[in-house]
Amino acid sequence: MDPVVTQSVLLYVVLLVSLVVHEASHATVALLGGDRTAYLGGQVTLNPIPHIQREPVGTVLLPILVLAASGGTMILGYAHAPFDPIWAHRHPRRAALMSLAGPASNFLLCAIAFAGLKALVWNDLAMPYPVPGELLFVKPLELEGPAFAAAKILSTFLFLNLLLGIFNLLPWPPLDGAGVVEGVAPRAVGNFYGYLRTQPLMSLLGIYASWQVLPSLFAPALDAVVDWM
Repeated sequence: MDPVVTQSVLLYVVLLVSLVVHEASHATVALLGGDRTAYLGGQVTLNPIPHIQREPVGTVLLPILVLAASGGTMILGYAHAPFDPIWAHRHPRRAALMSLAGPASNFLLCAIAFAGLKALVWNDLAMPYPVPGELLFVKPLELEGPAFAAAKILSTFLFLNLLLGIFNLLPWPPLDGAGVVEGVAPRAVGNFYGYLRTQPLMSLLGIYASWQVLPSLFAPALDAVVDWM
């Protein structure tokens, strides 16, 4: 298979799995906290179909367009689990946990991928340093075969989920970090965030600003991962 196609398929599958786990985590914690909205919408599941049906643009169209435009080097996507704003207003701490659950699931996937990569190193299947010009946090001793495939898949999971986790924790609506802050300090920021959510342009500007800030947060985290490896 063409390397660009292989890379594109890997990025898309990893992104889709990560988005599904992220949104299912939101939905599950909301259900445990008493909000059945996402559960009734079919989001308390790791089956990607309900999530794709709810957000076909963010889970299919946008990722494929970005992959095609970048030659398989970049990918973007999004999904959304619904919740009851009245429930969130009445139970701000539970709503904060619901918001936190998504990024937390991304960091859990990071930890699993990191452990898998370390296992390759411990079993003398890879060297503990990245491959220049490749999305590989370890260097497999063989450039093909199961160890190489595992290193590639695990590295992609680690990279994308670290990126998703950090980005979603930034405190600007509609990112999850805003929900966390709003749940912890509802009186301080509730009205402000409530206003922002009624202004689509402000949300877009906030996402753009968050994207500009992201590299300064992501780069040190990525460096730390490489050092720990």
